[in-house]
Amino acid sequence: MSKIKPAQGAPYARIMGVGGYRPTRVVPNEVILEKIDSSDEWIRSRSGIATRHWANDEETVSAMSVEASGKAIADAGIRPDQIGAVVVSTVSHFAQTPAIATEIADKLGTDRAAAFDISAGCAGFGYGLTLAKGMIVEGSAEYVLVIGVERLSDLTDLEDRATAFLFGDGAGAVVVGPSKVPAIGPTVWGSEGDKSGTIKQTVPWDAFRGGDVSQLPLDSEGNVKFPAITQEGQAVFRWAVFEMAKVAQQALDAAGIAPEDLDVFIPHQANMRIIDSMVKTLKLPEHVTVARDVETTGNTSAASIPLAMERLLATGQAKSGDTALVIGFGAGLVYAATVVTLP
Repeated sequence: MSKIKPAQGAPYARIMGVGGYRPTRVVPNEVILEKIDSSDEWIRSRSGIATRHWANDEETVSAMSVEASGKAIADAGIRPDQIGAVVVSTVSHFAQTPAIATEIADKLGTDRAAAFDISAGCAGFGYGLTLAKGMIVEGSAEYVLVIGVERLSDLTDLEDRATAFLFGDGAGAVVVGPSKVPAIGPTVWGSEGDKSGTIKQTVPWDAFRGGDVSQLPLDSEGNVKFPAITQEGQAVFRWAVFEMAKVAQQALDAAGIAPEDLDVFIPHQANMRIIDSMVKTLKLPEHVTVARDVETTGNTSAASIPLAMERLLATGQAKSGDTALVIGFGAGLVYAATVVTLP
C-alpha cells in the first residue's frame, strides 16, 4: 500500500484569459522583395501573407512576453502572485541558460513561480497548454501562464526566396486555471523525427566555435550568415495538409465534438493554403469561424495560436464560451491538437 498522499488538484482546467503583443513595426511584402527575386502577387498566392511584424531592439523575447502576459493576467482576473508556473515556448531565445521563463516570471511579479522553457516549434503552444492542464489537475499549481513567443526575424535569411517572406515576431499568452467542467479536451500530440530535416536551423551554434568558417554559408556581400530557419516547402506542405487534418479529426473525436458542433477553428498560422486545405478536408461547416491571422501577422511559430485567438475575441469574430479546435505543427516534426472552450 502506497504511503504517498494523493494529489488534490482541480477536476478540470480551462483557459481563463488571453493576451497578445505584436511589434510596432509592420513590414509589407515590398520590403521582403528588396532581397529576393519575387513579387507581391507570388508571395500572397503561395502563403496568403501581406504583412508581418518585426521587433525592434527594445521588443525582446522577454519584453514582448511580459506585455502579452500582463494582458492575459488582467483578462483572467487574477493577480500575478497567484501564478504557480510559467511555461514559455520559444526557439528564438538565444541564451542556452537560464530559461527566459524565469526572467519573465520575476518581471511579472509572480511569487517564485516554477518557470521553464520548452522547444517544440510551432506546436509549442499546444505542448505548453497540455502541461498546464496536467499541473492544475495534479495540483502542483492553481494557475499556469503559458506563453508562445518568437523573434523569428532574427532567424530569417532574407536572401532565401523560399522562406524570407514567411516569418514574423510576436508573443501570445494564456492563463490556465481550475474548472468545474471539462474545458480543455484530450491532446492528440506526437512527433515524426524521421522528417526532422524538412524544417531546421541552417547551421548549429557550435559551427562558429573554433571551426572552419570557410565552410559556413555566406551572404551576397561575402559575410558569414547567422543561423536561420530553412525548410523543404513542398514536403512540409504535403505533410501539413494530409497528416495534420487527420490529427485534427482525432482531436475532435477524442473530445466528442462533431464538426457541426464546432464554433471556431484556430490552426497554426503557417500558410493560408494549408489552412484552407485543412478546412476543406475536415469538411467544416460555413458557420465555423476560421482564424486567418497569417495574412497580417505572418508565421510566428509558437505565438501564432494565442495571437490568433486573442484577435478573434478582440474583434468579435469569436466569443467567450465558444468551442474551438486548435492545432499546431512544425519543426521536429511535431504536432499537438485539442479542443478548448474560449475564455
